[in-house]
Amino acid sequence: MKLNVNLGEKSYEIFIERGVLRRAADLIAEVFHGKKIMIISDDRVYGYYGEVLKEQLQTKWECYEAVVPHGEASKSMAILPEIYGKLLQAKLSRSDLIVALGGGVVGDMAGFAAATYLRGIPFIQIPTSLLAQVDSSVGGKVAVDLKEGKNLVGAFYQPKLVLIDPDVLSTLPKRYINDGMGEVIKYGCIKDRGLFDILKKARSFEGLGEELTGVIARCVDIKRQIVEEDQYDTGERMLLNFGHTLGHAVEQKFAYERESHGEAVAVGMYQITRIAEEKGMTEEGTAEELREVLKSYGLPISAGVKMKELKAAMMLDKKNLNDRLRIILIKKMGESFIFPTDVTFFEDDITV
Repeated sequence: MKLNVNLGEKSYEIFIERGVLRRAADLIAEVFHGKKIMIISDDRVYGYYGEVLKEQLQTKWECYEAVVPHGEASKSMAILPEIYGKLLQAKLSRSDLIVALGGGVVGDMAGFAAATYLRGIPFIQIPTSLLAQVDSSVGGKVAVDLKEGKNLVGAFYQPKLVLIDPDVLSTLPKRYINDGMGEVIKYGCIKDRGLFDILKKARSFEGLGEELTGVIARCVDIKRQIVEEDQYDTGERMLLNFGHTLGHAVEQKFAYERESHGEAVAVGMYQITRIAEEKGMTEEGTAEELREVLKSYGLPISAGVKMKELKAAMMLDKKNLNDRLRIILIKKMGESFIFPTDVTFFEDDITV
């Protein structure tokens, strides 16, 4: 399947198909006509797919690699000098290319390096985790973390191409599959009741079977439509942050070492839906339906933390403007809305 993200001069194509990694060089050649490519990856992913990709690319271009340690810690300001150093050592110019081969951490960090090196060079996303395939590889949000919170230094910088190969998910540990399913479930909650029902019926990643490619494509298509309408995250694109205000706060509370991103988002989605339902803002029974689906995919619904411990992190959230939070709630499954409020929406003594 091929989708086009229509952003005028910044438009690009997304290919979603099994085995597309094996013809990456030919697809890249359609959008890139420079001389050098730097593959940025992590030590786990590069071991599986790095040399396979590099062998293809070397038939057409000079090819180099920068391999960072896996994990959220690599998505930091501290790792950037090493990346910039590799780019300079290879003498990459603004007519050359970065290829981000990896999950969300690699995609975000490599994309930020591409946006800032020489004031911007082209880059391509080849996401290898489920979370990155359905979410972070599309839309042009690139960033690194600060100790105070996630994605606090970043840019909007669109890729030239996105190649999504569901076959690469076979090498992911179970927890990383569950992590990505948190974001997949999110799309059903905010925009697509039919997708939510498919997930509810399948009850597990394995249960999706041959529907997996179609599920990934539905998620990507939802994001594509939202990004086309709101490239810079000032309106409808904020719907994609369902569960993230609480989720990011949970991640920061435990220094990104306990809950994964998808796990934290799952907690955030359930807890904010439960609170909204208690306030009469969400259709009755929605939180329980969401809880059952999250649990069936091995995702948590609680972090065991008092709300007052999370509020400082929530005040640093990018959706906090003039001490006002814009949180995402669902009216009913498949229908979401932006609700302006502040941290008093959350009672201090509740446990999430």
